[in-house]
Amino acid sequence: MTLISLRNVGVTLSEPLFSDINLTIAKGDRIGLVAANGSGKSTLLRVIAGEGEPTHGEITTSRGLRVGLVCQNVPQELLTLSMYDAVLCALDDDQAENESWRVDIALEDLQVPMDLWHRPLQALSGGWQRVALLVRTWVREPDALLMDEPTNHLDLGRTGVLQSWLETTAHGTPLLVASHDRAFLDAVTDRTFFLRPKGSQHFSLAYSKARQSLEERDAATARQFEKEIGKANQLRRQAAKLKNIGINSGSDLLLSKTKQLKERAERIEETVRPAFNGKSSGKIRLVNSGTHAKALVSLEETDISVPTGRTLFRSGRLWINRGDRIVVLGANGTGKTQLLNRMIRALEGNDTSIRIAPSVVPGVSDQALSQLDRFSTPMDAVTRSSDVGDRNARALLASSGIIIGMQEKAISALSGGQRSRLAMLLLRLTQPNFYILDEPTNHLDIEGQEALERELLEHDISALLVSHDRAFVRIVGTRFWLIDGKRLVEVDEPETFFDSQMQ
Repeated sequence: MTLISLRNVGVTLSEPLFSDINLTIAKGDRIGLVAANGSGKSTLLRVIAGEGEPTHGEITTSRGLRVGLVCQNVPQELLTLSMYDAVLCALDDDQAENESWRVDIALEDLQVPMDLWHRPLQALSGGWQRVALLVRTWVREPDALLMDEPTNHLDLGRTGVLQSWLETTAHGTPLLVASHDRAFLDAVTDRTFFLRPKGSQHFSLAYSKARQSLEERDAATARQFEKEIGKANQLRRQAAKLKNIGINSGSDLLLSKTKQLKERAERIEETVRPAFNGKSSGKIRLVNSGTHAKALVSLEETDISVPTGRTLFRSGRLWINRGDRIVVLGANGTGKTQLLNRMIRALEGNDTSIRIAPSVVPGVSDQALSQLDRFSTPMDAVTRSSDVGDRNARALLASSGIIIGMQEKAISALSGGQRSRLAMLLLRLTQPNFYILDEPTNHLDIEGQEALERELLEHDISALLVSHDRAFVRIVGTRFWLIDGKRLVEVDEPETFFDSQMQ
């Protein structure tokens, strides 16, 4: 039974975001919505939820259907409320007064610890704020669920809870979820909709298999495009010959045929032009300046502690060789970031328990991208980080997805994806040969994630990494350090840890 139907739906803002969307959502559907940053995923979800109007086309829903939309950000007016009150005020007045037990059940269903129930949302992490938005939507008992990047800021444990909840409590509720988390999409969806400005594509497959089918379809379209363009070019050559003959002979008929041939060539080009040549979110490029040293970093037996002095774990004797991409695994709060901070202090010459080869040139990006905080604008960041000059700086920023109009604006005005790409650009300009990256795929769309993966692999980059992105870890990791209780140990693969966290 069809619950929601989109017919020829399109949205135009300053320019067309997407057009001619045809999609149905039926009971039991689990659909992944995939597109580059800025392509209109959030806009499409809001339009389906009735919080906006399409520019053209129509959306129909079954009578009385309750559509629940889980947005990415907490509304400003909710930040001072406790998580419990933020959920409670999502109910109508009568339910809030007489059925507040609904809030308790919804919070328990998503395994929210009771000590968080009465804390202000503004005091909670981004992950718990995201959970609160989901509970606010679920407590209203929606008939269909729309989710916008639900795993952003979630650790693996919370992602596991979300996946389990979708498979059990919310099992019968149709789902349309926009996400850049490839492993999550594979786990919870069985259909995939690739949103494009024109020619959006739909497959009755989970993300990874759908992506393969999409690439095959795009390749076939590209081959057909080349074939038809050959025909168009031949028509243009024939038109040019007729034009010369017509001019020399003074024949209006030949000149008319010339015009017809040109118009036919233009129609062929317009008809077959690939729709998948959409606007990129920006390029990601890294460099490896190289080093002759085999061992870049050596750790002696050392305690890793929080700033107050409490020991989190103790490392064994470990090392990082040239070409190693070591992923640090561990549950939230076990000390992954503290280990990276110790490594950074050692690179700065402030920690003698970690030995650094003299030829190491570090490139560091933390989870909050705090390395951007000392710059006022993207242009300021690039020109102060290199001697490329203003003209080349603007070209580099544009290729990274930061258009001219944004280059002189405050860095705080950039989107999360633009900030991530700017951070990667600054790393490239420092010409490092050893990278420390804490959650580098945060805010990157799938295009950006794959670009980062290619750069790490193709340049054989040496790195110490922390990431909750299972697909990213599986692709780029060559060695794995696990915080196991009070010890840092090396393990052969990440799957056992992933499984333990997802359960």
